[in-house]
Amino acid sequence: MLIRLNKFLAEKGIASRRKSDDLILAGKIKVNGEIIKELGTKVDSEKDRVDIDEKFLANRSQPVYFLLNKPAGFVCSNSPTASEKKIVIDLLPREERIFPVGRLDKMTTGLLILTNDGNFSFKLTHPKFECEKEYEAELAENLTAERVKKIEAGVKLEKQATKPVRVKILGERKARVILTEGRNRQVRKIFGKVGCEVVKLKRIRVKNLELGNLKIGEWRRLSKKEVADLMS
Repeated sequence: MLIRLNKFLAEKGIASRRKSDDLILAGKIKVNGEIIKELGTKVDSEKDRVDIDEKFLANRSQPVYFLLNKPAGFVCSNSPTASEKKIVIDLLPREERIFPVGRLDKMTTGLLILTNDGNFSFKLTHPKFECEKEYEAELAENLTAERVKKIEAGVKLEKQATKPVRVKILGERKARVILTEGRNRQVRKIFGKVGCEVVKLKRIRVKNLELGNLKIGEWRRLSKKEVADLMS
């Protein structure tokens, strides 16, 4: 999907759109190895490589990293709207301006990382890094071997095939899914493509970071080792 470069940088938590424009004009941003200085440049958020000047990243505020067990009914946003007043940011301390690393849809629960470190977020969300994520799904229909085979081979979403995923059957209507993409509502959509409605969805792992025994709505800070492992 093509989006403006300043919007891409803002969504990754690098800087506001206005500050991102300043970074672009100053030659601090590269796209696919080329310095970009033209405002309004568009990038493919799933294919293009975007690099940010390391000196700029080093001079920002002290980074913080949180792990939240997201409850259902909360949206992954920094600001409430007239229709969505319950946001995940309200579940954590407001000592720094933080943002979610990637997205879980409103009714999906489980592991959500929040930070103020844009470079960290970028390395966990940009498709080129193929960050592995694991989910537990409860389904309205039985998960047959044929349906699993189709999902694991990859299905078409918005005219583009998904990368192969791994499925572990936990019961007739329960499974674990491991994928390396982060498309919008991807797990729900791939099951929908084979005739299975997802009735409950929980993320339990990102790379080597597991949700563990953290209760719904609770949060904790990530250790230095956990952050380093996620960045590796």
